[in-house]
Amino acid sequence: MDLQHIIDKKQHAAQYMVDEITHICKTFEKRDPGSVGEKQACEYMAKVLKEQCGCERADVESFQENPGSFFGWLYFTVTFVLLAIPLFFVLPVLSVLLILAGLLVVFLQFGLYKKFIDRCFPEKTGHNVTAVKKCTGEVKRRIFFNGHPDAAWEWPVNYKLGGVGFEGHAVICGIGAVYYLVLSIIALVQNGFGANVLTTDSPLCVAGLWGLLFVPFLVGLYWMRNAHRVVDGANDNLSGCYMGIAILKELEDAGVTFENTEIGVILSGSEEAGLRGAKAWCEQHKGEFDDVPTFIISYDTIHDPKYLMTNYRDLNGAVKADKDVSDLFMEAAAAAGVPCKKGWVPPLGGATDSAAFAQAGFRATGITGLNHKLEDYYHTRRDTYDNMNLEGLAGCFAASVKALEMFDNGAKQ
Repeated sequence: MDLQHIIDKKQHAAQYMVDEITHICKTFEKRDPGSVGEKQACEYMAKVLKEQCGCERADVESFQENPGSFFGWLYFTVTFVLLAIPLFFVLPVLSVLLILAGLLVVFLQFGLYKKFIDRCFPEKTGHNVTAVKKCTGEVKRRIFFNGHPDAAWEWPVNYKLGGVGFEGHAVICGIGAVYYLVLSIIALVQNGFGANVLTTDSPLCVAGLWGLLFVPFLVGLYWMRNAHRVVDGANDNLSGCYMGIAILKELEDAGVTFENTEIGVILSGSEEAGLRGAKAWCEQHKGEFDDVPTFIISYDTIHDPKYLMTNYRDLNGAVKADKDVSDLFMEAAAAAGVPCKKGWVPPLGGATDSAAFAQAGFRATGITGLNHKLEDYYHTRRDTYDNMNLEGLAGCFAASVKALEMFDNGAKQ
């Protein structure tokens, strides 16, 4: 099927996205993971998908989660490292154990998004949406467009200093932890398990005292996230939610139906709590969509057209996206005349919901539209409906519709 007439409406679609996103930001409560606002947004968008986009099915689905756990590593890791610093001077073996324990928590909980300390935090109910528009004939292929409806807690350092300051702060703290780990190991090697560094005239004591310069940075890391301020999340990630909704809306308004391609939208909640909604969706829908080739294109923060990117690796670079789905979007963007880079979500870059889908065996890729060297609107109060980029939304829409056209015509299956 030729969808050029839909691609030509990219500016109209972009404005529709901004208008709807503005409505959600102004109307509903804040959408932190597991909140009433997240549920309200899911219910509203499910209604739009069913009443305006031709979806026969638009289910709002709940799941249990512990959203405080994702940044809960801060309390464990920072506390362990701070306790390890004085212990270095009197009992280095405990210093080593505490630092290793702290690094293990941050690696599993924040680095790999595992549910390592979830049970230590209150349980809440998150919400997803699964919407499907059926085709007129036999289903031979299926494509889902995905975004996450929740919004982030603000990152104060990124708001005040931007991405360089935010990432620099985190790196300094990491260096501080490793610094005392190395000193403690050296102390053990030189002096044994009962070593008391302060009682010896050793350069280790001097090095340990100089290391106290890391302490203010480590203490400051407790406030990496402001749990009392939730941002609007217009770009991150209502833009991703409405990319798929706008495609279905334009198709419905134009009376376009597919004979053998089923189209759907997945809104996976609580991404900002460690991909919890996408992980729950994969568990709840395991095996349901294995009947035909099924692709998932996951969008996150579609803003600056200079940075439109297909991420071939995700989750701090640890998870590989599906090559066929990734290549499909790249080829579609090129065919639509939309600049799109081939890249990845690097270490310290976090993840998109694409990673959860890929880990569960779904064929997925993640599309982002932001500088991975964080902009000052990312996870801050500047992520508002009046700070959106129509050109970025329109370009991603055009590339996405072209990908749908190519997929419907049999590409990459």
